[in-house]
Amino acid sequence: MIRFLLFLVLLLAIWGCQASGSRSEVRVSDDVRNPQRAVELTQEAIDLMARDPTKAAELLHLAIDADLYHGPAHNNLGVLMLHNGELYAAAEAFDLARRLMPGHPDPRINLGIALERGGRITEALEAYASAIEVYPGNLPSIQAMTRLQIRSGDVDESTEHMLRTIVARGDKVWAAWARTQLTSGGFE
Repeated sequence: MIRFLLFLVLLLAIWGCQASGSRSEVRVSDDVRNPQRAVELTQEAIDLMARDPTKAAELLHLAIDADLYHGPAHNNLGVLMLHNGELYAAAEAFDLARRLMPGHPDPRINLGIALERGGRITEALEAYASAIEVYPGNLPSIQAMTRLQIRSGDVDESTEHMLRTIVARGDKVWAAWARTQLTSGGFE
C-alpha cells in the first residue's frame, strides 16, 4: 500500500511538472517577466534576421521566454516563419502580436501577407483594413490593401482614394504603379 501511495505521489509530481511546462497554460506573473531583456534580445535578433535567421529565431524565442507578452518578438518570429513558408505558424504569431500590439499596423500587415500567400484573400483584405483602421494613413497598409484589391478585382469606393494617396506619398515605383492603375482601371 505504501508503494502504491509513493507511486501515486511520484506520478502526480511528474504530471504536475509536465502540465506546468505547457506553453499554452503558462501564466506569467509580473515578477518573472523581464521586458527589458525581451527588448534587448529582440533588437539583437532584428540585427541578425537577414544574415543568420536561425540565430535570430533562437534569440526571439529567448525574448518570448523573457516576456511572453512582448509583441515585437512574436511579430519578428512570424516574419522568419513567413520567410520559411510556414504560413500557418506565421499567421498564429502575427495574430498574437496583433493582440499584444493593439495600435500597431505591422502585425496586421504581416498577417495579411500570410493570409494572402495562403489564398485567403477576404481575410487578408480584412487584415489590411484593420491595419489602416488602427493607423489611418499608414502608407504600407494602404499599399498592401490597394495592391490586393486590384489583384483580386475586389475594388471598392476606397480604391481610387488609396491609389491617389500612393501617387502622392509613395516612392517612385509605387507612384508609377498607382498612376498606371488609375489610368488603366477606369478611375480617371
